[in-house]
Amino acid sequence: QVQLVESGGGSVQTGGSLRLSCAASGDTYNKKCMAWFRQVPGKEREGVAYIITTGPWTDVADYADSVKGRFSISQDNAKTTVYLQMNSLKPEDTAMYYCAAERIAVTCSLRSGDYRYWGQGTQVTVSS
Repeated sequence: QVQLVESGGGSVQTGGSLRLSCAASGDTYNKKCMAWFRQVPGKEREGVAYIITTGPWTDVADYADSVKGRFSISQDNAKTTVYLQMNSLKPEDTAMYYCAAERIAVTCSLRSGDYRYWGQGTQVTVSS
């Protein structure tokens, strides 16, 4: 089992920055893929970024095109917390942000259906 707790959401103006944190507990095997997703009411959950947390591909990451160059995913040395640094925020980044975890299959993904473990979410609001 894996437990995920997000924090760090809030309200910022366009161009501002926020750093989200996801505290992850539970067995390492089920946390090899850690990802951030976001969702706005009435829309599907969208993958934002993932990171591979252990193994030969540790710290390999990928991002949705909409956030490349602005967002950065990372983990702490203890591999218990995953961060999402969000810079140059835009109003369209406004959403509930969720942390997710899963064991690695072939590779990690940005498909929500590939993840079993989810946090409760943290709200990010960007005003113009």
